[in-house]
Amino acid sequence: MIIYNAEIYTMESAEPIKDGYVIFDRKKILEIGTGDGWMNWMEQFGKENPNLYVRRDYAENDEQTETMQTVDAKGARLYPGFIDAHSHIGLFDDGLTDEGNDGNEIVSPISPDLRAIDGMHNADPCFREAVEAGVTMVAAGPGSANVVGGQFALVKTFEKTIDRGIVEPYIAMKAALGENPKMCYGKENKAPQTRMGSAALLRGVLSEAIEYYEKKKQSEEKWAEYRNADKKDMDDKPDRPDVFEKDLELEAMIPVILGEKPLKVHAHRQDDILTAVRIANEFNLKYTLDHCTEGRLIADILKEEYDAGQGENRGLGIHTDPAKPHGGKLLGVIVGPVIGERSKPELSNQKLDTAGILYKAGLPVAIMTDHPCIPEPYLALSSALCKKGGMPARGALEAITITAAKILGVDDRFGSIAVGKAPDLVIWDGDPLLLDSEARLVFGNGRIVSDRRV
Repeated sequence: MIIYNAEIYTMESAEPIKDGYVIFDRKKILEIGTGDGWMNWMEQFGKENPNLYVRRDYAENDEQTETMQTVDAKGARLYPGFIDAHSHIGLFDDGLTDEGNDGNEIVSPISPDLRAIDGMHNADPCFREAVEAGVTMVAAGPGSANVVGGQFALVKTFEKTIDRGIVEPYIAMKAALGENPKMCYGKENKAPQTRMGSAALLRGVLSEAIEYYEKKKQSEEKWAEYRNADKKDMDDKPDRPDVFEKDLELEAMIPVILGEKPLKVHAHRQDDILTAVRIANEFNLKYTLDHCTEGRLIADILKEEYDAGQGENRGLGIHTDPAKPHGGKLLGVIVGPVIGERSKPELSNQKLDTAGILYKAGLPVAIMTDHPCIPEPYLALSSALCKKGGMPARGALEAITITAAKILGVDDRFGSIAVGKAPDLVIWDGDPLLLDSEARLVFGNGRIVSDRRV
């Protein structure tokens, strides 16, 4: 497929490519250029593929087996598909109440074995609406009822089933501090009743996971020794080891304590934010600060933590060499929702300038909808409001494209228009940060998934 005559905002360079074209297939972007270079490419490709049939305006021709589709953007803007770094889409279903409430398992405050993909309703109409608004990928997962709530997934919004849409089934482990776990369990005279209790529970499961991992590793070593001895037919081979009993909750925490998956920490108030930082530093974890409502009040401290986290041996989990500097690695902050009321005490300091202050402090900032708190189609509107609150326009767009991808650890594949990256693209008829702009054509995995051309 070829899109030509477009103003391309790659999110890689500061300036757009005028009169640009992008060539891509179902897997990746093949070429980016300007002018009529795409015609030369098509001519050469046609010579190599003599059965090539160029299809314009998508008139179907079933007799042709090989086709190339072309789209004249007519000077419109081309952006990478937008990414929501924190959503609960499909887990709190639109238009449903209890029967569609699958985002929180309020039974145990420590529930790392829960997987978002097992609760997502693929037929939720909000997926379709997200695509129509240019949102092609979301990090979606459990809510914040539990101190450890389960595994967030990275999912394409345009596929018919969740399984087809999965990019990463386990992109991060959800954790939550502050009011929500207290409100869910404290009233039942269960832990946590206090912020101390939440922190203790989080430390507890991290410590248990480390101990469990060490025991598992020892068991694997004993079994390897036993099997090797059996192969060598040794007379004095070791006794058959005991079968290691698997614990699914602790198994799910192993990637966290090894520094392979980040903790995605729900924290609004500045003391909860700092507790997340403290625990991440204690256990050498990778982490993100999600919501970060009062982050603007401690932006300088968070910048210091972010800078420190770029050092050697930070965020490497239990593999960290104790003789070298260690601590947590803050990957970035994910701000939002930015639309809505101050519905609880820890939102009393919610302001529109948070994202801008954190961005200007030098932190990587993504913007979320926290769907269904803000419906998924309003991701671009959320960025526009952060721009109104003082975030530069460039930063506001990066917050839902390349920076969101970097914070999620997938910027090698998503978040910008570059050769080799995924062909998730959106043609807009204007600036996405302006209210009257529309996503006219949306491409997902190299095919048209939404066509709203007039």
